[in-house]
Amino acid sequence: MVQHAGSRAFRNATVQRMTIAVVCSYTVSLVNFRYRLLAAMVENGHEVVAFGPEDDAPTIEALAAIGVRFVQIPMARAGLNPLEDLRTLAALYRELRRLSPDLILCYTMKPIVYGLIAARLAGIKQRHALVTGLGYVFSGDETNPRLPHTRRLATWLYRIALRGNGRVFVYNQADADDILAGRMVRDPARILAVPGSGVDLQRYPASGVPEGPPVFLMVTRLLREKGAREFVEAARRLRPRHPQTRFQILGPLDPGPLAIPRDEIDRWVADGAIEYLGETADVRPYLAASTVFVLPSYYREGLPRSILEALATGRAVITADMPGCRDAIVEGENGFLVPPRDPEALAAAMQRFIDDPTLAKTMGRCSLEIARQRFDVEAVNRILLTEMELVPSTLD
Repeated sequence: MVQHAGSRAFRNATVQRMTIAVVCSYTVSLVNFRYRLLAAMVENGHEVVAFGPEDDAPTIEALAAIGVRFVQIPMARAGLNPLEDLRTLAALYRELRRLSPDLILCYTMKPIVYGLIAARLAGIKQRHALVTGLGYVFSGDETNPRLPHTRRLATWLYRIALRGNGRVFVYNQADADDILAGRMVRDPARILAVPGSGVDLQRYPASGVPEGPPVFLMVTRLLREKGAREFVEAARRLRPRHPQTRFQILGPLDPGPLAIPRDEIDRWVADGAIEYLGETADVRPYLAASTVFVLPSYYREGLPRSILEALATGRAVITADMPGCRDAIVEGENGFLVPPRDPEALAAAMQRFIDDPTLAKTMGRCSLEIARQRFDVEAVNRILLTEMELVPSTLD
């Protein structure tokens, strides 16, 4: 049986100071998603070195401010180019041999695969993986003739990388089940389910649902599988009857092959279906100005951070009934689950909030309570640090 957080009872009362390597595939994520975790490692007396592919100055400065050193490594976020991936593996091996850390934590697929293989070759004994979602390879269009081959290759790479590792942290049971079914990990006791990346309740304070016509907000990278086209189609169904209702998309364009092209987004805006708000470094004002948060994603999410931020803000959520997305929703209490790729069902869920202006407020209060009870980032990080034996604790 896969363990869930809190299932272990006793730990050593003291820990030794360690050098920790943290490897990611997107440098900005070190601050956007791991800032409090990295800070907690430093606060507990450890030396932390973060590895990422982009030389992003604001991120590097933010990391330096909490005592985390940054090392740039070559890594293509998408695709399986053997030469590029070998270059990544070689670079990670060289840097890890030079640093000789006591422990390594890798998150997302490429860092897990190449970071952990490099770590094993470099002789690092304590190796942990944080599976933030299995992604498109494990949830994509089954009619794509290349997908089964890519999935088999990804499964094989995971098996090699996770062999002999310590903890494999997952965000949802479906990912744990697929990891075991694919024999990526053979011992279920090594897998621990944690409640996502958590959300900083102080950084994302609750705010009241604004008065006036409803505003449906979707925050996402503009990938096909995130459900933006379904969101637009649902908006087109509703706008003729409810012209004052607003439908907004906030998030960056993506350079990958699964991206929605900019000219298509421009057409959505031109025909009045949605408002495209562009990209931002701070989603809080947009969440505060929204009525309901929407994420009809059929991408294989871990547990979307954007949903957790919406819960903390006190917003009802409409999302797809998919692994990860559904894990923060109590159907009918803090939001609604709709079938993936179903704009008609999505429009029907939105219609319920239009028909009943009190629903968003009632569900929003429930979302806030769920965020406080289950997804506080400090509690989530405590689980990770305890399981990796980076904090002193005698009783979980």
